[in-house]
Amino acid sequence: MRPVYFKGDTAFSAALGCGLAAGWYGAASAVFPEAAGGIIPAAGAIGIAGFLPVVLGTRPFGQKAPEAARSHSNMLKQLQALDMHAGINMVSNEGILSEVNDHLLALTGYDRKELIGQHVKMLYDEVSQSQTCDIRNFLEQGSTWQGETHLRRKDGSTLVTQATIIPIFDKKGNWAGSISARTDVTETSKLQAERHSAQTLNELRDDIWIIDAQTEKFSYLNGSAKERLKLVNEEYLEKDLGDFNLASEIESVLKACRALRASGDVTTQFEAELVGTPMYVSIKYLPDPRGAGRYLIVSTDISHRLEQEQRKSAFISTVSHELRSPLTSIKGAMGLLLSGSAGELPDKALALLEIAHRNADRLILIINDILDMDKISNGQMEFDISDVDLVELLKEADRANAMLQQRFGVVVTLSGADKPVFLKTDPNRFIQVLTNLMSNAYKFSPPNGRIVLDIADAGEHVRVSVKDEGQGIPLAEQGKIFDRFADMTNSDRAAMGGTGLGLSICKAIVENLGGTIGFDTKEGVGTTFFFNLPKNEPASNAVDDVDVKRIA
Repeated sequence: MRPVYFKGDTAFSAALGCGLAAGWYGAASAVFPEAAGGIIPAAGAIGIAGFLPVVLGTRPFGQKAPEAARSHSNMLKQLQALDMHAGINMVSNEGILSEVNDHLLALTGYDRKELIGQHVKMLYDEVSQSQTCDIRNFLEQGSTWQGETHLRRKDGSTLVTQATIIPIFDKKGNWAGSISARTDVTETSKLQAERHSAQTLNELRDDIWIIDAQTEKFSYLNGSAKERLKLVNEEYLEKDLGDFNLASEIESVLKACRALRASGDVTTQFEAELVGTPMYVSIKYLPDPRGAGRYLIVSTDISHRLEQEQRKSAFISTVSHELRSPLTSIKGAMGLLLSGSAGELPDKALALLEIAHRNADRLILIINDILDMDKISNGQMEFDISDVDLVELLKEADRANAMLQQRFGVVVTLSGADKPVFLKTDPNRFIQVLTNLMSNAYKFSPPNGRIVLDIADAGEHVRVSVKDEGQGIPLAEQGKIFDRFADMTNSDRAAMGGTGLGLSICKAIVENLGGTIGFDTKEGVGTTFFFNLPKNEPASNAVDDVDVKRIA
């Protein structure tokens, strides 16, 4: 290593040595927190303090030649110890690496020839490259820079170091470069990050559980979870889940964990009651190639949300019922007037009355949709299952919609209705679904358009379909067609009006009857909506596990 010079006299050189020593002491203390003030930090600090004057060709004040020689020998021994614990490099004022020690090579994985002559930025990752300007400014002003730097190893991994970088000056006092001492604090940094993450998790209001998938024991509970389960300290780590007072509630979550792992999925969500509190539970399975993995369970208290939903539901229900009663009376009165019960009316008055009568019908349908969706969301819609002939129900729906067919100028034909098709289902809900699909077909069909109502055997199911020759459904809207209040951006479809609830209600009814619903469409050609009902009796008679429920 060729001689280098520091700006100033011997005292300044010794001061710089002490500065670097202080940096080593701080770095060593970070890596060896239990040894702060002990042998490792202190020995390294002494080594640096003595080493720098030697590099500069100086000796401490007051020392004679023999004493300086002994000091030199001791310093070299201390330097050897330092060399084992710190990565050292020298850099020119242009940022070119001119010297590196073996320890830095070992830390980074590079060979000496790969680094010497290269810009020091090749060692820095993206985080620390932004620091280079600040470091350079410190060094140009003759100041020592201390701090954390992130180096990039040859294999691409990150090496976190605690660094002390001091400037080097030539004989004329010009800044010539710098010398750096770096200590690997990667593991310390990781531990600090993990402690920070653990502290953050512990302070979250959500309950966090981590369960070992093999032992099915808790491996972590945050503060909120321990408080809810009435646990103190880390006593839960030694217990089987069955040993807890709330074993049945914990077991329900554990069953969901097992089912998730068996299914091959990695996440699931549901609502459950834990310790008397309604919770939204989200489970994520974290596989581990070395073992069975872990379950990460996050539970959120949804009491307030459910309370707000109940208030909203009660308000909607009250308003809807209060509106429906007077509307029914108004519609009935207008029906009597249209029938001539109050005497003959002028043609102009009749035309206006017919418009009002149709709009009263429309308002009642909207209110009914809102009430139905409210019942579905709360699991309160009832179903009356009986043996019915679907062909007769198909014909009944066709007859009931005769006026709408005439109004929209469409032609309806029945297909597959030549013989009875018996099934156990709710006839009123069946007609409700079919009427909604037919109404949509009328709205989106051109004048004189043809609509086909078809019933067909589909193996274990019976398929009922409504086919139109309308404009079709744009691709961008197809994914949300069964969503509540779907925002249809197509101006022609939006102009048809409606609550945006009809198809969502149809989906909920069909699924509760044990069936499925879907559609085929082609823009500019038409759309076919269909639903399949099982030939066996539906499993339930009340809305339960349908995706209009709060949690799917």
